[in-house]
Amino acid sequence: MSQCETEVLVVGGGQAGVAMSEHLSARGIPHLVLERDRIAERWRTGRWDSLVANGPAWHDRFPGLRFDDVDPDGFASKDQVADYLVAYAEKIDAPIRCGVEVRHVRKNFGRPGFRVETSDGVIDARYVVAATGPFQTPVIPPVVPEDAGVTQLHSSSYRNPQQLPEGGVLVVGAGSSGVQIADELQRSGKEVHLSVGPHDRPPRSYRGRDFCWWLGVLNKWDAAAPPRGAEHVTIAVSGARGGRTVDFRALAADGITLLGMTRAFADGRMHFADDLRQNIANGDANYLKMLDEADAYIERNGLDLPEEPQARAFGPDPDCVTDPISELDLAEAGITSIVWATGFRSDYSWLEVDAFDDDGKPQHTRGVSAEPGVYFLGLPWLSRRGSSFLWGVWHDAAYVAEHIEIQRGYLAYAGSPGTDSSRLDWALEPTANTTGAA
Repeated sequence: MSQCETEVLVVGGGQAGVAMSEHLSARGIPHLVLERDRIAERWRTGRWDSLVANGPAWHDRFPGLRFDDVDPDGFASKDQVADYLVAYAEKIDAPIRCGVEVRHVRKNFGRPGFRVETSDGVIDARYVVAATGPFQTPVIPPVVPEDAGVTQLHSSSYRNPQQLPEGGVLVVGAGSSGVQIADELQRSGKEVHLSVGPHDRPPRSYRGRDFCWWLGVLNKWDAAAPPRGAEHVTIAVSGARGGRTVDFRALAADGITLLGMTRAFADGRMHFADDLRQNIANGDANYLKMLDEADAYIERNGLDLPEEPQARAFGPDPDCVTDPISELDLAEAGITSIVWATGFRSDYSWLEVDAFDDDGKPQHTRGVSAEPGVYFLGLPWLSRRGSSFLWGVWHDAAYVAEHIEIQRGYLAYAGSPGTDSSRLDWALEPTANTTGAA
């Protein structure tokens, strides 16, 4: 592939790239998908060993294929998700080339499209879809210096408890990743401290229905994107061990010491904000609000779903909440490792176009960027709350593919004064349905 052309170049062969390929193929749009590693590589090697999907298999999938090796109400392992995406790519005969890294994308001058430099040559593309997702560069806050005498790693580098040295562990971040890692470490016999920040805490299930179902019938998956700066909301939810509601009081009762948000480090001591009780209280309020909405929905629609009064019963606040720890001498506490479950930032240094704000964040509307011909896919809240789930990215890809088809129609118009404008009509008419469920 020293030199080639394609109409649409999709960068990234994960769930977003595979979904994009399906919708482009359904519309007969020539395209190529480039993946620098293997299909769904992040699912295989960018996650810890015991990770499972946060949504049940009946829900967290593409419409065109079910998981054949997971119970519909079960939670697929990371390798099962990766295998699923590989099988889906094969099913739709996606034109994916693996082992090819995109290094530079620049606008052509004097003609439409983009010049794309890769590790395997140059591609000329009329449209470019950045489908690399949000999990690109791990973020470790510059709090604890490297010479502090503790092992530090990001959650994306964590694999299992045996990977860490002897001694206790501080897990910073109590979203889905931090909670699951802290729980696994505690169950392995390690002393664990967990730094808890602001979060949403939905029920894993309520009155016989998974929270994914509740978000659907309550129209919460289609919530509009949040205000800028709040694109990613930390959600404490887990499919681990069959799927359980995250309960910080229960984690403390099992032996995990809860702390407020991590603030600073000095002279071997970690300092924490005085916000633990408020963070847990806000999470409880979020949880109870969803139960209230679910109860109202059941009553309004006359559904016969079993009552679950115990869902509203909270255990007593542990000592670490009523008498919070403001600072901790890591050596005295026996902490030898810190796992930073503190998220990621995007890296679009390869995409050298005018599609970003001053902070380097993509400027787009439902994936249609500020730079004509460039699109984004796979980002949290791209169009809705569900955009980061498999099914959500599939529907986002349908919209982006439709937009590309319409733009192709405009470019195909070659009219002159007196030309029948109906020559453009095909681009503005709906095509065959590509959004139905299997």
